[in-house]
Amino acid sequence: MSIEVQDITKSYGTQKALDGVSFTVNRGEIVGFLGPNGAGKSTLMKILTTYLTADEGTAMVNGEDVSQNPKAVQKSVGYLPEHNPLYLDLYVREYLAFNADVYKVAKARIEEVINLTGLTPEANKKIGQLSKGYRQRVGLAAALLHDPEVLILDEPTTGLDPNQLAEIRELIKNIGRDKTVFLSTHIMQEVEAICDRVIIINKGKIAADRKITNLTESKEQVIEVEFDYRVEEQLIQQIPHLKEYRNTHDFNWLLSFSTEKDMRPAIFDFAHDNGLKTLKLNQKNKSLEAIFREMTKDEGQD
Repeated sequence: MSIEVQDITKSYGTQKALDGVSFTVNRGEIVGFLGPNGAGKSTLMKILTTYLTADEGTAMVNGEDVSQNPKAVQKSVGYLPEHNPLYLDLYVREYLAFNADVYKVAKARIEEVINLTGLTPEANKKIGQLSKGYRQRVGLAAALLHDPEVLILDEPTTGLDPNQLAEIRELIKNIGRDKTVFLSTHIMQEVEAICDRVIIINKGKIAADRKITNLTESKEQVIEVEFDYRVEEQLIQQIPHLKEYRNTHDFNWLLSFSTEKDMRPAIFDFAHDNGLKTLKLNQKNKSLEAIFREMTKDEGQD
């Protein structure tokens, strides 16, 4: 087991940031850690990386207790915090050499992580001259210098443009082939593209902990339909098995049904019986984003 968290509690004054949080992460897994702002994600990551101490409970990383053996944990963990701390006046190799001295690793490792993170084209520049995407690569390179077994990444793609996001996403995915990766993010597509599993935290408690495929599999189906004429809400409510409905624009509706039965024929029948035509009819899978909103919808933080 790479990460074991048991009944972790942490408070800031009267505010309980973590409330009896428990989960495990297996070796080789890429796990997404999701939650609204203020839900406790960064607090837990700082506990796992020994920057904070829990009030109650235990946390183990690679078999070492984070409070009893912090040095051993630090040696086996690579950490990229949300606000990537870099010395902008240093050159890339200079900065990595500084970190190599801290970790007491061979200088040859610097070129290895430069190649691994795709930094070669920018390796001779000052960090202050780099784009946000390449600065994130420098942070990842520094986190990988001591060849840790576990990578903990707090919002690794925040502020990146679509091209940079895709590059960093692919880089994390490649790194995850050899290491355990535990990452927090607000980008649901990123989790679906990278992660094997997702843990959702809400109000300091675990709201869900499942494989991505299991989380998005449900009996509920979502159908997007466009009629040729405006339909009153009272009429829409007559469609059988309808769980939720939303008028998204003019004659367009998003309909959710709590049944495994394909409801598209029922919508055709509904349209025919009411003198309507269906101009568009799409069956959609329930997205991770929709599931996240459902599990955190009573959360006032953002």
